[in-house]
This record gives sequence, structure tokens and C-alpha cells, in this order.
Amino acid sequence: MSALTGYSQNQRRIIQLSGVVLGLEENDRVIQLPGVHVYIPKAGRGIPTNSMGFFSLPVLVGDSVVITSVGYERQYYIVPDHPSEYLTIIVELVQDVTYLREVQVMAFPTEEVFKEAILALNIPTDNSKIDQRNLNQELLALMLKTTPMDGPMNQRYYLDQWASSTQYKYGPQMNPFMNVFNWAKFFQSLKQDTKKK
Repeated sequence: MSALTGYSQNQRRIIQLSGVVLGLEENDRVIQLPGVHVYIPKAGRGIPTNSMGFFSLPVLVGDSVVITSVGYERQYYIVPDHPSEYLTIIVELVQDVTYLREVQVMAFPTEEVFKEAILALNIPTDNSKIDQRNLNQELLALMLKTTPMDGPMNQRYYLDQWASSTQYKYGPQMNPFMNVFNWAKFFQSLKQDTKKK
């Protein structure tokens, strides 16, 4: 009986720690901070705040909770021996501002040197220096047809697909395999291929 009592006295209580993380904007307006990391390093677990700056996680009495966010000073919170199983806190983060000296990036030391370098360039103004084979219309059409989509084109294609899918959200979805016109086009293309051979 005494050994069991001693074990239960050494065991720390579990408390549900909840709270809101606040910060100040440049105009001294208080806002809730989303995505703030609230974690317990010794336990190796934590949680980010939601879009309203709210978090909730189970902790043990005496745990050291670390609250960090980019652009704000790190804060620590020691979980007290609270009589209730639930504890709610409000955390106010202070901005960590680092001022850098002004940097001017110039390729030329002065504006006069820049003007002289531009005037010294020998840029052809007529098209006689351009190889006309590179402007062949068939070659340009082939390049346009075979060049894969780059990042912005992929994004545009995805957004177009998403926008068109929203208009059919509550309506019937058409299966292209059930469309008789698609089948007719498919059979015509097969017939044309066999005629070419």
C-alpha cells in the first residue's frame, strides 16, 4: 500500500492547456497569430495554432512549453500545479525586429559611367544579322506544338479545370466514354489511320 501511494505521488498530473496567441501589427492593432509553434521540447510533441491563433494540447505539471513564430521573440511557459484539469492562457508575443543598414546595388559606380557603357554598345537595328532559318513558320509551329507546359501554364490549366468543375458541382457529371460523338470521332480516326497504311 505504501509503495503504491509513493508511486502516485511521484506521478505528475495531466492538464489540458489551451490558449490564444496574440501579436501586435505595425499600427499597434492586436491580432490572433496563426501557425505559431507551441511545443514541449522534452516530450517531443507540439501543435501549431489555428487560423484564429487558438491551440490546445495535453501537458504535465511542470512542463516547459515553448512558443515560437517567425518574426517574434521566443517565449517560455512553465505549467503550474493548477487545481483544475483545464488551464487557459493568453500569450502575447513581442515582435523581434532586426534593422539592417541600407544597401544600394549598382552595377556601375556612377550614372555617367552607366550612360557611357550603354552608348558604347553596338546593337544592330536591322534584321540582317538574324538568321532567317530561326524564323521559319513551320519550325515555330512545331516548337509551339511540342514544347511542354511551363509552371505558369500548368497553373493556368489547373485553375481552368478547377473553375469548370465548380459549375458542375451539383449537376450530373458527364462521362466522356458514354458520349457517342466521342466514339464516332475515335472510329473515324481509326479508319483514317488504316487508309494511310
